[in-house]
Amino acid sequence: MSVTPESVQQLLSSDDYGDRLRGVNQLRELDPAIAFEMIQPATNDPNVRVRYAAVSQVSSLGEQDRQVALELLRDRLLNDPEADVKAAAADSLGALHLTEAYPELEQIYQESSEWLVKFSILAALGELGDLRAFDLLKQGLSASTELEQTAAISALGELGDPRAVSLLIPFATNPDWQIRYRVVQALHRLGTSEAQTTLEQLTRDEVAQVAQEAKNSLSTM
Repeated sequence: MSVTPESVQQLLSSDDYGDRLRGVNQLRELDPAIAFEMIQPATNDPNVRVRYAAVSQVSSLGEQDRQVALELLRDRLLNDPEADVKAAAADSLGALHLTEAYPELEQIYQESSEWLVKFSILAALGELGDLRAFDLLKQGLSASTELEQTAAISALGELGDPRAVSLLIPFATNPDWQIRYRVVQALHRLGTSEAQTTLEQLTRDEVAQVAQEAKNSLSTM
């Protein structure tokens, strides 16, 4: 049976959340302009799984109307009661490079006690590439979970502000090799002489993956 706007709308209008979830997933098979119009109500669906799927998919459909996407995602980031949906909104804002939402991302990062929300915001800030995020990412380096710290390290590399090098160097000796691996990638992006010196040290890391990544990074600097 072929997927049509009519067949998808029937699913989206169902009383069964499983049907609505299937409808959201089938929107990927429609023309993006049509799909974007149809997905908007689903971002406010009463079922959290449907909302999560819809908000996540806005990342690929939002280019149809960036202003509408911004309003939808900003609303879910600020007002959704579920951490998963807030995190998905942050992910989609980052994917769409909607820098207009930076104030809201900063606000929710400071207010939220959910590590998943904080992690997603830190990751999104790297994608946004907005230099206003530097101080917030610096704060993220002191987060209570290593996943948040890892996200902040990667995001500082993506941000490209050379001030981050001195903040990242202490993490080059972190006991978690995955953090050291992320440090290598971030320093490679930042590319200063100080970063290069630290990368040279990391070519002798006890973990082969870290050492090899450092060697690869130096070869392309």
